[in-house]
Formats: sequence, C-alpha cells, structure tokens
Amino acid sequence: MTTQRDVLHRFMLERAGVRGVLVRLGASWREVAARADYAAPIRTLLGECLTASALLTGPIKFDGALSLELKSRGDLRLLFAECTERGRLRGLARTGDGAEWDADIDLSGLPQATLAITIGNVETGSRYQGLVDLQDARLEQAIEGYFARSEQLPARLVLVVGEHETAGLLLQKMPAEGGHDAPGDSDGWDRVQHLTTTLTNAELLELPVEQLLYRLYHEENVRLFDPQPLAFGCSCSAQRVQAMLRALGSEEADAALEANDGVVEVTCEFCAAQYRYDRVDVERLFSVVPSAPASSSSH
Repeated sequence: MTTQRDVLHRFMLERAGVRGVLVRLGASWREVAARADYAAPIRTLLGECLTASALLTGPIKFDGALSLELKSRGDLRLLFAECTERGRLRGLARTGDGAEWDADIDLSGLPQATLAITIGNVETGSRYQGLVDLQDARLEQAIEGYFARSEQLPARLVLVVGEHETAGLLLQKMPAEGGHDAPGDSDGWDRVQHLTTTLTNAELLELPVEQLLYRLYHEENVRLFDPQPLAFGCSCSAQRVQAMLRALGSEEADAALEANDGVVEVTCEFCAAQYRYDRVDVERLFSVVPSAPASSSSH
C-alpha cells in the first residue's frame, strides 16, 4: 500500500466524538517551494502554512478560498498560503534584503506581527477574517489557541515539513446541538490527545492513511471519508490584473509605459504567468469601451 500525496482525508473518531483532517502534500508543495530560493526556516514555515491552509478547509463548507497571511515589520515581511474550495494551493514568502536565518522562526518574537485567517470570495465580495494571537512560538500552538478562543472548542494540530513533502493532522472535539459536547465517552478527547502524542514525524509523512489511523485510533471506531485531491493552482487572471491597473490610475499606468519602452509587464509571483499591456491596451482599460483581455503566458 503506497502513500498518497496531494490529498485531503476527512475522518471521524465516533467513539470519542472527534473529527479529523489529514493532509499530505507532494508535487503541490514542491511547486510552491521552487518559486524562490528560500532559507530553510522560511521554507519550513511556508510549508507549515500551506499545509495548515488545506487542513483548515476540511471541517467547513465554503465557496472561495481560505488563506493564512502573516505580516511583520521584521526580516520576514510576508508569508501567504491559500487553499480554494476545489483544493487548489498556492503560497509565497517575502523577506528583507540580506536577511539571515540560522534558527527556527519564533512567531512570538516577530516585531509587530499579525496572522490573519481569511475566508473570501473575490467574485461575490464575501469575506470573513479572524486574527490569530501570536503569543506562541509555533504555528501549531497559535492556531490551536485561535480555535479555543474563536470556536470555544479544543483542537490539536500537528505539522511536519520534510525534504520533498509535507503532512498535517487536525483534530477537533465535535460540537453538538445546543453547544454541548458531542456524544461520546467523557474522556474521549483526552484519550485521543494522548494517543496522538505517540505519532512520529516519519509516520505522519509516510504511513498510508488507513494504517496510520488504525495504528493510532483503532479502538475509536474510525470512519474515513472519500479523499479530496489537492494540487498547485493560481487564481490570477487578466481581469484581475486589469482591475489592479485601473486602481493605479491612468497617470501611474502612463508612467509605467514610459519607463518600460511602451509596455507594462506584470508577472504573477505565485505561478509566473506574465501579462503584457501595450499603449493601446492601457488606453482601452481607461475608456468606456469594455476592455479586451491582454495576452498572458506561463513559464
């Protein structure tokens, strides 16, 4: 039995009243990681965030994308990871020039840092955002604290980033109608927590999901649902680039044309797709006539 990559598994531990999500990323993670020569600590944190973004889509129904966005005034300027309802993943990190990284990143030590979890739909304009308290050093503990405060439900998060793949496990105590605990024996959550502490990084990365869940929770009446495929994917488009250029204004767009020999080039940082606009394209953007899409190419 081989281990599947780029897949999301939902499951229930019915005896304990616990729901879970297990994610493993392979090619999708390598696509994101290869976009820049990230230092090892940045790469690890980006892999954790990308995996977490997929895990957090598991327990909810939504239309659009769920993102984690970390910003700070330190050398780690931005870290962004996103997963859509169709399982399309993308992510990136930006650091200050000349920044050196020789240790794991302590989130609580980042200056003026914020971490936002956002669920939104660009087409409909709907948007929900929650801020994660960064008093904890690790992303796992920060998100666990977010669930405890925002949903009043305990959660357990385990994230692992290997050389070529990542994996993550999310466990949540089930709510029930009226806000009371879900049916299950009274010590179910504590028991599952204890069992989860026996999980090794190698097992989470490599053990086939059926074997992994049986090894950990075989007495908890495991119910495994159909897997959801995951893949690298970007939501950039000519329409979004045009909207960005309109937001800049005609004077800024004309200045960009003058500075770049009559052509405005926009390259997506996530997927490297290129969008080119000449002077005629830009004039159309600011006219009352509906704009024609610019040409785009991917590398």
